[in-house]
Amino acid sequence: MPHAPLDADHVSRRWLGKETHELAANEASVVRSAAERRPISEDVNEAFDDRQSFGDRLADRVAEFGGSWTFLIAFGLFLVTWTLLNLVLRRDAFDPYPFIFLNLMLSMIAAAQAPIIMMSQNRQASKDRLDAGNDYQVNLKAEIEIMALLDKVEHLTARQQEQTEMIERLLAEKGR
Repeated sequence: MPHAPLDADHVSRRWLGKETHELAANEASVVRSAAERRPISEDVNEAFDDRQSFGDRLADRVAEFGGSWTFLIAFGLFLVTWTLLNLVLRRDAFDPYPFIFLNLMLSMIAAAQAPIIMMSQNRQASKDRLDAGNDYQVNLKAEIEIMALLDKVEHLTARQQEQTEMIERLLAEKGR
């Protein structure tokens, strides 16, 4: 049997102790959702991913690769190969010891990679804030629903107690 929607103002006053217009926007949304008996949860990852530009996705991929074992192993092999090759070639080396050209390349890679990783981390932090906001809304709605269920259970328990007492009275009267 479907339940009729509740009044959002009643839900707000009853369970949060505030008028609906006094609530923050996300809390008011939760109260309306609870009153209308509809879900509040959403996939924030899907919504977030849809808003990303090509540059955002590229930065995330660069950061993902730059922080992987594949990158570390490949880069380590590159450095060992560069160093050994230049040590073996000695006088004909294209970057003799102390490997100044290698240091320049490493500095340029680090200068480009650091801001890209920071951009990716900033986007991840934004995504985490959206996720936390959604979690808060879901948790708040769950609390409201649990309080409403407890209220119903208490009401049913009181009614059952009344009925039990009435049955006991009737049996006592019949037994006389």
